[in-house]
Amino acid sequence: MKRLMYQVCLGEAAQSKLYEFCISSVKEYCKIHGIDHYLQKQPRLRIAPDPFMSNRSNDSHKKHGGYLPIYEKENAFDMREQYDQIAIVDADIFIRPKSPNIFDDFNSTWGGVVEREMPLNNEYFNKIINYSKMQYATLNDVDWKWNDKGAEFINMGLIMFDCNKIDPYMRNQSAREFLNRYEFKRFVDGQGAWKWSTDQTLLNWWLKKEEIDVQHMDWTWNGLFSANEKITECNFVHFFLKDKLPLRGEKIDELMMRI
Repeated sequence: MKRLMYQVCLGEAAQSKLYEFCISSVKEYCKIHGIDHYLQKQPRLRIAPDPFMSNRSNDSHKKHGGYLPIYEKENAFDMREQYDQIAIVDADIFIRPKSPNIFDDFNSTWGGVVEREMPLNNEYFNKIINYSKMQYATLNDVDWKWNDKGAEFINMGLIMFDCNKIDPYMRNQSAREFLNRYEFKRFVDGQGAWKWSTDQTLLNWWLKKEEIDVQHMDWTWNGLFSANEKITECNFVHFFLKDKLPLRGEKIDELMMRI
């Protein structure tokens, strides 16, 4: 079975010691398990909000030449004819050297870790509840399976999909055509509560709307640093919210001591 781990690191991010360190860990992991690794360093899709409809902050996309880098990782969809399974791994995810092969744990159409199923601290659970209401409450055409910890949504920092199984839902579209679907326009434009949204809201809504089979991966595959109370047990450590990390994540030794 041919497998790929796809990553994106563009612009200023390419100068980050944290991203360089994390990407190196993914490359090494791929070598150990016989997985192909691809790092995208230049924008290709250049998905941009409608300048007449967008509610997004000017700085969020204009500093990138008008496009939204958050949608660049969907380029991986265009490689589905070359592989059996693909994982999209954010550039701020560190993989522990002795971690098992994540693909051996995946057997569905789509896979990812549901945030509310992670062993998180109370502060972050409260954030999930508020985030859920903001992002998903108005999207009442699908079942978010609400409970006291908010909506059932996947953290899209770690995405897995089976290329053959996902293909029917792509409708023979390229990655660009997929993201330019009319029903996604509100998310891309950042209308209303989605002003700061990433591809996470778009993809979660799409999965539920299309009723795609989704495997809830074990929480050890996406450990949110500073939020997961069992971070030392996580195979993949996700250093999300870079601006809130010590020295914005550039002091690698300190981060490693904390995980």
